[in-house]
Amino acid sequence: MPPATTGLVVRPFRALTYGRKDSEQLARVSSPAYDLVTPDGRDRLADADPHNIVRLILPHVEPGPGATGTAVASAEQAAETLRRWIAEGVLVRDDQPALWLYAMRPPHGQPETTGWLGAVALPPPGSGAVLPHEDTYAPAVEGRRALLAATATDLEPIVLAHDPEPEISDLTGGARAASPTLEVEDTDGVQHRLWRVTDRILLDRVCSALHRTQAVIADGHHRFAAARANARAEPGMPGSDAVLALVTPMGSGGLRVAAIHRVLPDLGLDAAVTGAESGFQLRNSPGTTPAAVVDSIHRWLGTPDETGFLLTDGRRLVQLTEPADAVRAAIPAEAPSAWRGLDVVLAHHGLLAHLLHRGDDPASVLVAHSVGEAVRTAAERSGVALLLRAPSPAAVAAVARAGARMPRKSTLFVPKPRTGLVLRPLAD
Repeated sequence: MPPATTGLVVRPFRALTYGRKDSEQLARVSSPAYDLVTPDGRDRLADADPHNIVRLILPHVEPGPGATGTAVASAEQAAETLRRWIAEGVLVRDDQPALWLYAMRPPHGQPETTGWLGAVALPPPGSGAVLPHEDTYAPAVEGRRALLAATATDLEPIVLAHDPEPEISDLTGGARAASPTLEVEDTDGVQHRLWRVTDRILLDRVCSALHRTQAVIADGHHRFAAARANARAEPGMPGSDAVLALVTPMGSGGLRVAAIHRVLPDLGLDAAVTGAESGFQLRNSPGTTPAAVVDSIHRWLGTPDETGFLLTDGRRLVQLTEPADAVRAAIPAEAPSAWRGLDVVLAHHGLLAHLLHRGDDPASVLVAHSVGEAVRTAAERSGVALLLRAPSPAAVAAVARAGARMPRKSTLFVPKPRTGLVLRPLAD
């Protein structure tokens, strides 16, 4: 198939999977995506099984003299572990190419998400086939690139949300007739079921249908950038022209967007409020307990007519609304309107940079994937949590199509695929 200039190019691949495929074993050896694993969580996963995938995606190496040296040592350790697991039969290679139909069913009656797991060609310059929507952090990209180069394996998929295409849903329904090849329930109660599909006619139809679509990166901006960097560093290396991706529909049957919150370490709430009061209207809530603060935040997030942001140290809660003209002026006027209207952009450019004079680096601005994590981290780091609303999927797509980038870690698309179920060696 010729390279795509406008549409997705998806191709089957010979997967690497765990030799033992029972649900209980898969629960022990799989993990969340690497960027959702805390240091303590990494240790718990590694202790759960000597072959847990976290030993590959987050290999433990004692810090060396520099970040670059540590990243290289970690990547080399992961590559050695991967080679050993293959030699011992812990991981086995499929004998023929396949696509994998992937279904994720959250608990409590939430809608199921389905998609196709395949090797997605890295689009050429100027193509709109795969559109990023978030900024990346260069050291994090380099760490993932070093890991990819050392292992020559996509250890976990990125996630793409593609344009609506009616034929995809029809093909998806037909592929689910057989029993799943892999099945596991994660610690959040999400059921993951995968079907290995090798039928040539069906594969051709799926790839042709997806070729009529474009996609926005929902998860994995750093891994996508790492794949592109690796392809530039290894031109002509077999398989380096593609990235493992779960391709899901935008809208019905696809992903939902949750918020990612911020934590500003070593900043008292009084100091944060003093910095913010010249640019926002402030509303204070009385002192209370951390549990009550979390409940109040959830109620705020669930009220459609509430606006602005929340700041808390876990004891007090302050709502910021009605940004002043000077705050709005801190947002680049030349940026697309879809980008300028985002809460996360106003927070980063208006509040953090303009009023609080915070740089946007992982030491100055931490991220938290839940309200509880944000409040807890703020208390642990003597800081404040900044709670944000999630942008809509349509807003994310509009930013991407306008060629703009949201601040790093602006969106949390859920549910997420489980890492370790299907790996993709680059070379066939």
